[in-house]
Amino acid sequence: MNAPDADLTQVSAAPTRAGARSVPRGLALDVAHLFADEAAAEPAAGGVPLDEKLRQAYFWMVNHAIISPHYDVEFSDPARPATTFHLGDSRAAVDLPTDQSYSSFVLLPLLTFAVRGRCLLVGGPGRGKTASAILMGVIAGYPVREVRRAMQHGHPQLTVQDMFGTPLPRDLVNAESLADIDVAWRSWLGMRVKIVDEYNRIPTRTQSALLTVLADGYVEVFDQVYETGASAWYLTANDDAGGGTFQVVDALRDRIDVVVKALAFNSRFLGDLVARAERGLRPEENVPPGVVFDADEHDRLHREVLAVPFPAPVRRRLEHFASQLELLERAAWQLEYRTKDTARLAGVDPHLLALADDGRDRVEDVGAQTLNGLSVRALQSLVLYAKAMAYFRGNAEVTLADLRAVLPFVLHDKLQPDLAAPAFDDPEREPLRTDRVSWIRDLFDTACRQHDAADLDRDDPVGDVLAELGQGLDGVDEATVRTRLARIEGLLARWEQATKLHGDVYDDALALKYAHQRYSAYLSWLRWSGA
Repeated sequence: MNAPDADLTQVSAAPTRAGARSVPRGLALDVAHLFADEAAAEPAAGGVPLDEKLRQAYFWMVNHAIISPHYDVEFSDPARPATTFHLGDSRAAVDLPTDQSYSSFVLLPLLTFAVRGRCLLVGGPGRGKTASAILMGVIAGYPVREVRRAMQHGHPQLTVQDMFGTPLPRDLVNAESLADIDVAWRSWLGMRVKIVDEYNRIPTRTQSALLTVLADGYVEVFDQVYETGASAWYLTANDDAGGGTFQVVDALRDRIDVVVKALAFNSRFLGDLVARAERGLRPEENVPPGVVFDADEHDRLHREVLAVPFPAPVRRRLEHFASQLELLERAAWQLEYRTKDTARLAGVDPHLLALADDGRDRVEDVGAQTLNGLSVRALQSLVLYAKAMAYFRGNAEVTLADLRAVLPFVLHDKLQPDLAAPAFDDPEREPLRTDRVSWIRDLFDTACRQHDAADLDRDDPVGDVLAELGQGLDGVDEATVRTRLARIEGLLARWEQATKLHGDVYDDALALKYAHQRYSAYLSWLRWSGA
């Protein structure tokens, strides 16, 4: 390995983001913080705050290590006018962001490091996917040689024992039961950064074993269990659309939190490649010590991200968007089963049932563009990465812009488009058939516009009902319960004639049914107890 290059290992001493507000360190946290609405946020005392260190790592990577001049994660300063130019016959928009913007190919792997998530890097050969993953291992404090040695390479002959551990031959001969067999576990299982290169070349049986490690943090070989602990995962694939040696099992694909594409190389930056080749520089061998996170810092970084509040107005936007996606009115008779998942489990194409829906505008209806809804796991990933984005940007709490920025990368493989839907027939929307990031962002923007048009920030009667119920039933008398039951029934009666069954109405109706059941059960108890 060559000696570190002085220019390459420099980190700017200037603040990376003016006005950034660091969150407090060393908070005692529990799972409730993942969905916390309020928490104090104060500047860290002494040293470089970890959010600043994370931004220093980003700018070092984007300026010195990964040549990716693609600022596709755009943010705008509402106080400054936006500037856009349109080029070519297709009127391709060149938006000039008015706030600090980022390259997704560098930023999302860093956010994955912060939240200890699972990131899939996709793109053609030679576009820097593996190099980016190795850099994340070095930033975690591991020597380059150890990171390379620990990286798992997918190939058709890779077995469970090759990947995770081998039983000791001595025990195989002498053991009288599986419990007597010791397993020599592979060292990479205990690392805080795990890399699996070309994961879609791994045989299906080994993929199933990998699923357990990736999802639950343990692996089992010969009745012996190894717990891997929390870690950040990086998987790579040249083709994630079924072009690998083996089809990736759905459960494994579902465990991946974000999907990031390695974009095409910009030929205007060839000079950087030439200079790097002439000097024999390898970025992974020149990572500045100032952007390396030791184990304690990594733990603290994770806790601080979880502590970022997710305010109710932003959460409400996410609720409204998610509610649009699952309804399939013709999938069942009973209300609870009128979902796309019901059709999928029955082996019926949701698109065919959606054609029978009437009364709704299938172009404006966001749910008409998808073949599935969002899982709980997908929503958890959205919340986590939105917190990480807010933390990275130095925000005191998650903003709508933070959520919008991460949403296409989290839902990239989780939301399946219905390409036969009328919304894709418009020639101007034809590129959205292949541009998954823009399509998902357009879905969210459309849902937000509909949220604004319905004035749900100020007029949300179902939210009021749930908030009232959330305050508890202790001490509530029978007259009050009857009033609340009448209010719920009044809302449903009002919708009966005046409202079409859109996804948000469907979720609200189920929520009202839930509240009605809670109050009804409480009313029965009041009468029985004589309270």
